[in-house]
Amino acid sequence: MNPEFPRPHRLDQIGPAESKVAVEASPDERAALARRFDLIAIDSLSARFMLRRDAAGVLAHGHLSAAVIQACSITGDPLPAVVEEDFAIRFLPEPGEDDSQDEVELAEEDLDTVFYTGAALDLGEAAAETLALALDPFPRGPNAAAALREAGVVSEEAAGPPSPLAAALKDKLGKGK
Repeated sequence: MNPEFPRPHRLDQIGPAESKVAVEASPDERAALARRFDLIAIDSLSARFMLRRDAAGVLAHGHLSAAVIQACSITGDPLPAVVEEDFAIRFLPEPGEDDSQDEVELAEEDLDTVFYTGAALDLGEAAAETLALALDPFPRGPNAAAALREAGVVSEEAAGPPSPLAAALKDKLGKGK
């Protein structure tokens, strides 16, 4: 796969002390990412990384800033959105690439993990994936409720009380409070 926003950062430039790296997508890169993520547009995209090596790989934390235009999932109307997202990532060698590497077990509260191959990390792709995860998967604009009513879709409240099975499932999933 050829990433739309490649920003390779060589591993030999990362030491045990934190180093700062900033990346920013060009207009052409933002347009390509908008197509990939099914967005109307990405008006800006930048990320600041703090990188340092540890025994297992590379730790990165930082902040992503973006301005995007999503389509309302109901009407298709353009919805501007601002994304300000802190992130923490652990970059690890692709399994099998370094046979001497011991298996690293991560606790549930540990960082997102991104695997890499070769001698560089792709910070642009890491920023792009962070953006994708931060986006609202079902954005709704101000006309969405009216469009749903017009299409005959009723709200949960208007549908009446849930069936005993639905109520039991809702309680079991912890959403009945």
